[in-house]
Amino acid sequence: QIYREIQGAAGLCCERVFLPDEANDEGAAAFAEPVSYESLRPLGDFRILAFSVAYEIEIGGFVRMLAAAQLPIQWSERGERFPFVLAGGPLTFSNPLPLAPFCDAIIIGEGEGIVTWALDVIAGAADKAAARLQLSSHPHIFVPEHHGDALAPTARADDELLPARSVIRTPDTELSNMFLVEAERGCSRGCQYCVMRRSTNGGMRIVDQERLLSLIPEDADRVGLVGAAVSDHPRITEIVSALADRGVTVGLSSLRPDRLKEPFVAALKRAGYRTLTTALDGTSQRMRDQIERRGREPHYEQAAQLARAVGMDRLKLYLMIGLPGETDEDVDECVQFVGKLSTIFPVALGIAPFCAKRNTPLDGTPFAGVDRVKSRLDRLRRGLKGRADVRSTSGKWAWVEYVLAQGGQAEGIAAAHAALAGGRFSDYRSAFEALGYTTAGERPTRKTSEAGSVRRLAVTT
Repeated sequence: QIYREIQGAAGLCCERVFLPDEANDEGAAAFAEPVSYESLRPLGDFRILAFSVAYEIEIGGFVRMLAAAQLPIQWSERGERFPFVLAGGPLTFSNPLPLAPFCDAIIIGEGEGIVTWALDVIAGAADKAAARLQLSSHPHIFVPEHHGDALAPTARADDELLPARSVIRTPDTELSNMFLVEAERGCSRGCQYCVMRRSTNGGMRIVDQERLLSLIPEDADRVGLVGAAVSDHPRITEIVSALADRGVTVGLSSLRPDRLKEPFVAALKRAGYRTLTTALDGTSQRMRDQIERRGREPHYEQAAQLARAVGMDRLKLYLMIGLPGETDEDVDECVQFVGKLSTIFPVALGIAPFCAKRNTPLDGTPFAGVDRVKSRLDRLRRGLKGRADVRSTSGKWAWVEYVLAQGGQAEGIAAAHAALAGGRFSDYRSAFEALGYTTAGERPTRKTSEAGSVRRLAVTT
């Protein structure tokens, strides 16, 4: 959507740059200098670099891209001969402070309608300092030089700019030839852990069914319906059915268990679904109630029965482990219930350790600890061995995500050192332990004002 807006603005154009795949390997010390996809130009040739950062772990890739381009890492070290670095993206809804040492400016929230104004300001300013000063006057642009640690409020795009949708379709992407389009933006629910809960940017905004369908090209044979709560769209069954009638394969970014009724599940099957995926979230009903999830055991049992009835392959459940107050008894309840579901239909569990995020009711909640997360995962695997496929993201990397999610500029500098040292977990652990964090989940006690001192630290490439 941002690419579309820039390319359509008078006097502006942009090229796309991607971090080389090999740079994401742990311990990768050297890799090819990133160049633009369109003209193969190095990053240093551009006057402005604009980054979209989705979540905390991507900060390491952000820093590595700057380093590979032989650009100074910190904004304060980049003189006039270096590009202006602007950032935005989903991370800004939660906590972009760890990005602050590296960016001249950060757009907070939905960037549509703001980004082209910001680019015009940067391009027309006498120098970077003048650009930063003018950008700092915008209510939704955070300029570390002028705002310190005081973040701007989250921007909300005009509803007329919705929905975001694909500009480029190609087989040479992860989602090959899939046309992506927002069915809605935001969420009407109040899940305690979620950044995109009902209080964020006014809650859920629905894209009208007719407008949505009219924007999908007639020759599109794969369509992805995007949003934080797509299955809560009041016409979602009709939308999926209409696309299935066209012979289109449909993917949805989110399915809520209480929305999985027979007509909807049948429509999903006709649209090419083979795995019915929804979120179990908490290990027990007590945990789900605590985080205000609406899912109840009968919802999941009905989902398994419907998936079997329409001929799908399996039921996949996303699960968080390590929520506040969780005990072994909660884990045992999960084992018992998932085992019961597996007698109805094959079940796969996708597990992620809980990380508290800023701008949520659970902000500030401690991390469960790497060892405790491992212990709970082992307990789940033993209990479900032979009955369900259990896969989990790393408890170690969840801890890294947690530190950055709860941290500030000092944590960003530490992450930069870790990324440039090779990006291994051991590099991050050493960097964060130097700040007082431990993998058991303890956090250091520091005054917020101390974060300003990190600007004087030198990060060499």
